[in-house]
Amino acid sequence: MSLIAWLIVGAEIGFWVFIVAGLVTRYLLRKEKTGLVLLAMTPVLDLILLIATTFDLMNGATASPAHGIAAIYLGVSLIYGQRMVRWADERFRYYILKEGPRPAKLRGWAHARDSLKGSLLHVVAWALGGGYLLLMIVLVDDPGRTEVLGDILKVWSLVVGIDLAISLSYFIWPRK
Repeated sequence: MSLIAWLIVGAEIGFWVFIVAGLVTRYLLRKEKTGLVLLAMTPVLDLILLIATTFDLMNGATASPAHGIAAIYLGVSLIYGQRMVRWADERFRYYILKEGPRPAKLRGWAHARDSLKGSLLHVVAWALGGGYLLLMIVLVDDPGRTEVLGDILKVWSLVVGIDLAISLSYFIWPRK
């Protein structure tokens, strides 16, 4: 496995470690500011991955699927990060601390709207990560070394389209 692939794994593990540590510090240790700092560290992991991926490609590496997945990870993490922290926070308060309302299970139009909002966030993540992929293709300026990045962008575009179609289908066939 390449260094970039290991960095992606490390960034994902680090993301959840910072979230759990932030929530434990915030609620169980009652150190709200320290917990907030730990939660705010998750974008630092994204920055490290962005720098490492760019450095690797600009110093002659041939793009691998790991480089493309790094771009996807960056886009998704930056755009969905706050939503994932909020999701984890709600569940931590309810299931661990036994306080606050039970996390809602959405149905019908509420589910359709929430799903569409998630899909639109996916479009933004795609634009961000896809923009990074295109930037790397232009900066490296060697189609032989960046072909896989274009292929990943095509597949991701298809996935975003399917995601939007599924979300729109909930307006026609609402979740019961």
